[in-house]
Amino acid sequence: MAKNIYVEAINEVPTPLGKVELVERKGIGHPDSVADALAEEVSKALCRMYKKEFGTVLHHNTDETQIVAGQSAPCFGGGVIIDPSYILLVGRATTHVGEGDDMKSLPCKPVALRAARNYMEKTFPNLDVDSEIILDARIGQGSDDLRGVYQTSKFLANDTSFGVGYAPYSITDMITLKTEEYINGKLKSEMKETGQDVKVMASRVDKELTLTVACAMIDKYIDDAEHYKSSIEQLKDRVTENALNIIGDADLKFKLDVNTGDDYERNVYYLTCTGLSQEMGDDGSVGRGNRANGLITPYRPMSMEATSGKNPITHIGKIYNIMSKLIAEDVAKKVSPEVEVRVRILSQIGKPVSSPLNCSVQLVTDNTKDIGKWKLEAQEIANDWLDNIDKVTDLITSGKVRTF
Repeated sequence: MAKNIYVEAINEVPTPLGKVELVERKGIGHPDSVADALAEEVSKALCRMYKKEFGTVLHHNTDETQIVAGQSAPCFGGGVIIDPSYILLVGRATTHVGEGDDMKSLPCKPVALRAARNYMEKTFPNLDVDSEIILDARIGQGSDDLRGVYQTSKFLANDTSFGVGYAPYSITDMITLKTEEYINGKLKSEMKETGQDVKVMASRVDKELTLTVACAMIDKYIDDAEHYKSSIEQLKDRVTENALNIIGDADLKFKLDVNTGDDYERNVYYLTCTGLSQEMGDDGSVGRGNRANGLITPYRPMSMEATSGKNPITHIGKIYNIMSKLIAEDVAKKVSPEVEVRVRILSQIGKPVSSPLNCSVQLVTDNTKDIGKWKLEAQEIANDWLDNIDKVTDLITSGKVRTF
């Protein structure tokens, strides 16, 4: 069937070369990212159960996880959780197969709760999952019409929707992503007082890049106000060093601000008991944070679709967002590094995922010298990915691509 692939050159200055660029990342401990992660962990756990029982992934969507903030009283030396945060795992799944005496019920809720619990214990070492959160699951059988579309054929689109991706990452993108990953990765061995709720915002104006970092600090590892201040200075030094390594020889002036909401004169500090702001007044929902490339990019094309938690077989909000990014990355490898590649793919409900209504690939450049050659390569790359939808599904279920 026709792939409806349209490749065009856009004669304008690519975003990384423009005057202003804004990029944001909500770290793994941000309530919206926690919701995304739990939704995706539940989906992957259901996939494993379905494959074990039936050899294939059955219909499900678990992309409505909600986090209701609790209440805490942090203080230097260690505070207390007063009211646990509440996490509700919501979605539709195949909870039973067959009818009458032949019906087999499936343990979807226990599987979901176990997956969520395991993730929280593994990822947030300063959180007592037994007493400091309440985990609940309300996962029921999906609607007949969507399950019918799902079961009719392995790869029929469940919705009329679109996915979006771009490549390559700019330096601003890389610094934003790698700063959060550094704070929540390598830095933890040096600074255990840094929590997982990290938010990074980058603003580049011409050749000046300002990075604003909000990092929840863990009270039990900080003795007093002076200790807090020295920890913030140490954090600034480490993050600056990491950012300068990413910048390398690029012509960029770098500035860093950390925890700008602090007010030392009024004894206001970003202190938490668990390293997570959900312990005190910060709610979370799936799809309100990072896009499928791990970033929030107002100067780039984005989809408002939540990627995490959707099934990896027919749900366009997941498959096309991830595949758009993969196509863009492969095209970017073939063209000049100064070309911005934008990909948008549109489906129609009930139609094959491999035959979109529209697959748009835009090559954004003010240099059209090799555009003819690039167009042909872009067409081939997009066509190959659409011919191999199952590869995208495999990447998702094996956890080899990010969703937030």
